[in-house]
Amino acid sequence: MLRTHTCGELRIDNVGEEVVLTGWVQRLRDKGGMLWIDLRDRYGITQLTFEDGVTPAYLFEAARGLGREYVIRVVGKVIERYSKNDKIPTGDIEIHASKIEVLNAAKLPPFMIEDETDGGDDLRMKYRYLDLRRTPVRRNLELRHQMMRAVRAYLDEHYFIEVETPVLIKSTPEGARDFVVPSRMNPGEFYALPQSPQTFKQLLMVSGFDKYYQIVKCFRDEDLRADRQPEFTQIDCELSFVTQEDILNTFEGLIRHLFLKVKGVHIANLPRMTYADAMKYYGSDKPDTRFDMRFVELNPLVKNKGFKVFDDAELVVGINAKGAASYTRKQLDELTDFVKRPQIGATGLVYARVQEDGTVKSSVDKFYTPEDLQAWAKAFNAEPGDLILVLAGGRDKTRKALNELRLEMGERLGLRDKNVFSPLWVVDFPLLEWDEDSNRYHAMHHPFTSPKPEDLELIDDRPGDIRANAYDMVINGVEVGGGSIRIHDRRLQEQMFRLLGFSNDEAKAQFGFLMDAFEYGAPPHGGIAFGFDRLCSLFGGSDSIRDYIAFPKNNSGRDVMIDAPSPIANAQLDELHIKMKNLPA
Repeated sequence: MLRTHTCGELRIDNVGEEVVLTGWVQRLRDKGGMLWIDLRDRYGITQLTFEDGVTPAYLFEAARGLGREYVIRVVGKVIERYSKNDKIPTGDIEIHASKIEVLNAAKLPPFMIEDETDGGDDLRMKYRYLDLRRTPVRRNLELRHQMMRAVRAYLDEHYFIEVETPVLIKSTPEGARDFVVPSRMNPGEFYALPQSPQTFKQLLMVSGFDKYYQIVKCFRDEDLRADRQPEFTQIDCELSFVTQEDILNTFEGLIRHLFLKVKGVHIANLPRMTYADAMKYYGSDKPDTRFDMRFVELNPLVKNKGFKVFDDAELVVGINAKGAASYTRKQLDELTDFVKRPQIGATGLVYARVQEDGTVKSSVDKFYTPEDLQAWAKAFNAEPGDLILVLAGGRDKTRKALNELRLEMGERLGLRDKNVFSPLWVVDFPLLEWDEDSNRYHAMHHPFTSPKPEDLELIDDRPGDIRANAYDMVINGVEVGGGSIRIHDRRLQEQMFRLLGFSNDEAKAQFGFLMDAFEYGAPPHGGIAFGFDRLCSLFGGSDSIRDYIAFPKNNSGRDVMIDAPSPIANAQLDELHIKMKNLPA
């Protein structure tokens, strides 16, 4: 080894030892007669010291000639530091250097490689290999590593077997858009990159592997945002001979294990919430339950009072922002502008303040008596100092808008603490959702999700009312995992394909191999997949999964570091039998 110790290892007990360190020059401080260098590696920082008159002149000048990010090897003696630094683990000691060897010089980096850098996102993405030297970024990847180890340890203890599934598979029409890969050996035909290993893990159940898992790359050609990347990682799991309850208990255990091992946080048993209640009380199938502020529906209290907005609305619903009655007119106008943004889509906002004397003052006072407004306050359990915020309109659109307002108020009132974790299960999702554009049903999860057995009688007359044997895990308003009990009977699977608008030929072409497998003794089975990148960002207190991926893409799906995607040579296109059309400039 070129070193005897790392830059994060030495302590006061090492004083007097002759050591050899290697690393990068983080910072150089030259005070004329004294020179200090902070030497950094993956493990930490150690201070090197050079003193005029004590350090040989040639060595002093050599140290003075070093630049930021030079890679060096230093020989020296560990001494006790006169001015200690309690902010770093090595802050009690420093190295009195006797030899320096430059292993590699470095250009001046394009941004400061410090915890607080001056580099913007685009610049740091272009030089990601330099950004990865920064302590916060490295710690994100160390957290990811810890979580991956803890996942494998838990699943191994529960007799799961890790099986790799193919990356070059068949394109399927359901779900997100596929990334496709042309086949040179089969001209005119294409592979797809897997959106998930769904059909393969079901085939593994048919094969008798009753507990499978894989920490696996998945690919979806979607528009990007903070919590999406074109390639992402799932903890993908499947089990045979289980009920929904078995799966919930097993993977609730996994999440509790992760919180305990990685964060040192004890999580109690996860509550269950039906999809219907999540939409009714939170306007979202991934409710943030770190704070209350549940929806209260007001239709019986506000209709037929002469206020046309409420009278004409399908739903009038509101929240109680506790302690916010002191909001100024300017703040209330900001909230109104917030809900009227096109992506939220409300037409306006009604408010009511509960005054210190218990009276209620509202923006629609002229339509409602003091007794009416007291009934509002009672419905919300509102107390003096509380602010009631009300929206009205179509049911689904209004709930969606109020969910956004609820989250905004939670943020403004400091109720969305990233160090507080509130996980839950959301269950009993609809099996199908109607799509107006294609004029047919789509699977809310995927075509292999089993209906609730007690709802099967609805399949011919009221398919939209069938509940799925499906479940999502939600933490702090983020869906971190989801799955279902699968269909394992060929006849029911064929019936599901018909409901989704597949002809027999289409179903056979896309999924014939799975349907055939079901005829060879498919066991009852089900599973779940967790978004591993999302879990990492949640544990790390970040809003973006990009911070926990070593080499992420930007919001246009580009890797600006290696400049991908990029054109390929005409000779390669000819080999693949691909002819390029004129592309827009």
